[in-house]
Amino acid sequence: MNFFFSYLIYFIVFSISLAIILLASRLKSSSSKLPPGRKGWPVIGESLEFAFASKTGNPERFIKDRMNKYSPEVFQTSLLGENMAVMCGDAGNKFLFSNEDKLVTTWWPNFMKKILYFPTLNIDNPSTSNLLTPPTALHEFLEPEALKRYVKIMDMTARKHIDMYWNPYIKKEVKVYPLARKYTFTSSCRLFLNIEDPESIAMISDGFCSIFAGFVSLPVDLPGTRFNGTIKARNILHREIMEIIKKRKELVLEDKKRSELAAHQDLLSHMLLMPDEINGKFVSAAEISTYITGVLLTSHETTSTVITFVLKFLAELPDVYDAVLKEQMEIAKSKGPEEHLDWIDIQKMKYSWNVVMESMRLYPPSLGGFKEALTDFTYAGFTIPKGLKIHWSVHSTHKNPKYFQDPEKFDPSRFEGKGPSPYAFVPFGGGPHMCLGKEYARVEILVFIYNVVTRFKLEKVNPNEKITYNPLPTPENGLPIRLKPHQT
Repeated sequence: MNFFFSYLIYFIVFSISLAIILLASRLKSSSSKLPPGRKGWPVIGESLEFAFASKTGNPERFIKDRMNKYSPEVFQTSLLGENMAVMCGDAGNKFLFSNEDKLVTTWWPNFMKKILYFPTLNIDNPSTSNLLTPPTALHEFLEPEALKRYVKIMDMTARKHIDMYWNPYIKKEVKVYPLARKYTFTSSCRLFLNIEDPESIAMISDGFCSIFAGFVSLPVDLPGTRFNGTIKARNILHREIMEIIKKRKELVLEDKKRSELAAHQDLLSHMLLMPDEINGKFVSAAEISTYITGVLLTSHETTSTVITFVLKFLAELPDVYDAVLKEQMEIAKSKGPEEHLDWIDIQKMKYSWNVVMESMRLYPPSLGGFKEALTDFTYAGFTIPKGLKIHWSVHSTHKNPKYFQDPEKFDPSRFEGKGPSPYAFVPFGGGPHMCLGKEYARVEILVFIYNVVTRFKLEKVNPNEKITYNPLPTPENGLPIRLKPHQT
């Protein structure tokens, strides 16, 4: 009997305690005010709505509609199989960029890692979780002193490219988008890998074209699916890069003097010969292959997109073209017949760079980025719990009349003087992890503009060509342009 009463008392105490714990938990959860929004369908969330808006050429609609419906500061959705808060406006961008590695950290979806990582690397291993973050060695190759050396190389690459693929088509048509991709990829291979052989470049480029398609496919790795084809292409690409790594290692280790010189000439040789500045360890060949894949992808896909849309606007807007031509011809007249562009020339291209920035505002080369909350925090009165994924999007500000008057109008003067809020114009992100390649891209784009406008007038063939996003903005027919010689 005593045992029965003891058990009963224990059960009552346990039940009361459990009720108190549950009540406290409910009170706590009710006090945690999550951002408003909807998560859509199970697993796929609102990814289909997001993709449809992009495919129809209006990706900002997804963001704008939800800002109007739920909150102009932050709303909740589900994308890429993850519940996600979308922070909006210049205040949201500033908050995220200012709290990098404090409240938030960069997050990459697993399917992106699977596409880009070397096949044998574990994407869930903490030691290899950040291989899509630019390696420390890349900083040395994107510093101003290095970029000054690159101007001549980029100019030589651009001249050769124009001579081969544009000059033969004067008074005829060229397709800008595929040619811009060819130029930027050739330039990246030359500067980061020290590869100039057209066959080797074409072989690597074909692999990148195949894997890029995987970013807009359903991430289901089953035989016959597009994603499965992307993974097969990834395997082939990494085999090719590993062969390049093997041959380069043998070459640079042949003699010490060549090794020391090569370590400062291109990213690949540097990573093979120099230990990591942070941990003092040498990077494995598999990790180098992953780094190189990420660097090549980001350094040419985004830049070629910018070049394409700058030339689109130059072909459409005679006044803008004439102002750019005037600026570039003043530089051309100061050069000898065989003299290449230099760093000082790039600094003179102020109006041309304003044109580039306005083009990036209207057709950003990146849709934004993803973060993960490192701890619980509050933003705009809403709770962001630890582990929640966060998306920042260029589309919450770039065409927002709050930040840009008459936002659909192409107006390079927006960037004169102080220009727009630094957190409203964010094609390169912001904060401590702002795109390392910003200045590299600036030089590469301006060098190409110089070589095109000083040789040709541009006429758009199809005034109503449709623009789709997959995921970057892309002219449906590759932007055919008719080239006309300047009158002498």
